[in-house]
Amino acid sequence: MGRIFISAAHGGKEARGTDPGAIAGGTTEAKEMILLRDLIVTELRARNVEILAVPDDLSAAQTITWINSRGRRGDVALEIESNAANSPSVRGAGVFYIANNSERKSNAEQLLVGLLRRVPQLPNRGAKPDTNSGLGSLAFCRQTTLPALVMEVGFLTNPEDRTLLQSRRRDFALGIADGLVTWSRVIDPTPGTPAEANYPPINININGQNYSEQGVLVNGNAYIPIDLVDRLRIDLSKTPNVNRITYRKVVYVKAIELRDFNVAVTWDAATRTVSLRSNLVVCPGQFSRVMSNGTTSELQLQLFLKNNNESALVKFPDIPKLYQEEAGIEGVNYDISFCQMCVETGFLRFGSDIRPEQNNFAGLGAIGGGSEAASFPSARIGVRAHIQHLKAYASLEPLVQDVVDPRFRFVTRGIAPLIDQLSGRWSADLDYGTKISAMLKRLYESAGLL
Repeated sequence: MGRIFISAAHGGKEARGTDPGAIAGGTTEAKEMILLRDLIVTELRARNVEILAVPDDLSAAQTITWINSRGRRGDVALEIESNAANSPSVRGAGVFYIANNSERKSNAEQLLVGLLRRVPQLPNRGAKPDTNSGLGSLAFCRQTTLPALVMEVGFLTNPEDRTLLQSRRRDFALGIADGLVTWSRVIDPTPGTPAEANYPPINININGQNYSEQGVLVNGNAYIPIDLVDRLRIDLSKTPNVNRITYRKVVYVKAIELRDFNVAVTWDAATRTVSLRSNLVVCPGQFSRVMSNGTTSELQLQLFLKNNNESALVKFPDIPKLYQEEAGIEGVNYDISFCQMCVETGFLRFGSDIRPEQNNFAGLGAIGGGSEAASFPSARIGVRAHIQHLKAYASLEPLVQDVVDPRFRFVTRGIAPLIDQLSGRWSADLDYGTKISAMLKRLYESAGLL
């Protein structure tokens, strides 16, 4: 059995001392996760398992560097965190793993089983690829050189989850310790440094054609030669966080990282083949431009919504059609506005401060500065207001239809033509644009456009 690295997450990029993470019920994510982490460490040491706790004064980036500088083959890494949601009714535990890694998915499921056996009252949110996270990827899963998982032990904003965590903290610790021991035992303990390791070769397929050179499989992740990345005209020189290894005098990069460059990456375990598809149907120049054309069909939008919330179309059966029509009238990209709606409403689950009957799909505020969000008489008018507000930010052109957006006149016209420029404006969240872009990428992948 290798060693186990464990980090108590705090929700942000700063050190725990300056960033408490989520705050709810008179406590903080940092406090709760550190208390839980300490119990896990105590339990594992009692079982004679070698465990290294990441210092609490490190930022998220420093945490990864700290682990990478000490990790060796056979070790694993876990970050524990609590979740938060607009609605206090959302609850449950889940585990994120690096996308397209079936081995890591199995490890995540084992870890989750360990916790839920000890705390069966905790709803199971499942093992999920990190592409399903709000940001579209998780640095802890991607940039940690060891096999790494991120575990959400519950929602701090949910009273039941919070009470469970605080009253049965030792059961949480025992369950996570059980899962960690199981996971650590199945990791390949082959000795040797990466330079001495013998990584199994894998096949590479690009846009349906077999590539003459092979890649390698490292910790269940497909790595491809850097020469292939150059052939795809992808410049990684400005992305230092992309994992690179040198193996037998050849530099390789983790294939899944190319997803950020509009390359779809899939893995076929039966043939040991990593497939890359770079023929992006969507014009790259339109991908982040709010005033552009949508690409998906109404059916593709319906399926995307239903696959993420089975009941989403029950109350709003025409929502994809409404976004296509209303956005088309004003020249707004309906793919972008639809994905923003998915981010804002949680795939039409809504939150505590906005009710479905308000037909407010984008968190639009009312005039007067009150706490109540704006309400609209129908779904179509709610979508229209959303589109108009987007156009206000993205364009200097006049509206085609009469104004229904209550805050249209307060926006500085044309200040945010790109998705990322909505961050800190539409929402105080500085990652707001990144979350919409990640959702857009999920939509295009599900529709086969990426």
